[in-house]
Amino acid sequence: MCPKCHEPLIVVEFEGVEIDYCPECRGTWFDAGELEFVTELGGVPAGPLHRALQLAGPGRGGTRRCPRCRRKMHVIALGDSPPVEVDRCRAGHGLWLDAGELVTIVREFAGNEDAVVAGFLADLLRHGLAEHTGRGEL
Repeated sequence: MCPKCHEPLIVVEFEGVEIDYCPECRGTWFDAGELEFVTELGGVPAGPLHRALQLAGPGRGGTRRCPRCRRKMHVIALGDSPPVEVDRCRAGHGLWLDAGELVTIVREFAGNEDAVVAGFLADLLRHGLAEHTGRGEL
């Protein structure tokens, strides 16, 4: 279930990566390591994002629950211009990104390649949605 709107998530598969997506609020759940892997597929080196996730520390208590373990997640800040606040499972199951946060994170960590990577990620979600719903809408 979606941590934000509590609607069912659908699984979007692309290049062997299964990502959980909410067609209602357009948020995305990334299991541990998937965000780094997917951005790397799009041409963004995983190192800076991985370091930012480590530097974010434990974060502060949040209200949303992890789709895997149902425990309340913590809110962490990524980047600095301005930082993007995302929800991270305290047990390490993954990250929840609200609609638009993925593109913001890509812009923060992709440098000059942000348009190419953002297009790749949009295609990834569009491809998966077309398979599951018959529509390729974002």
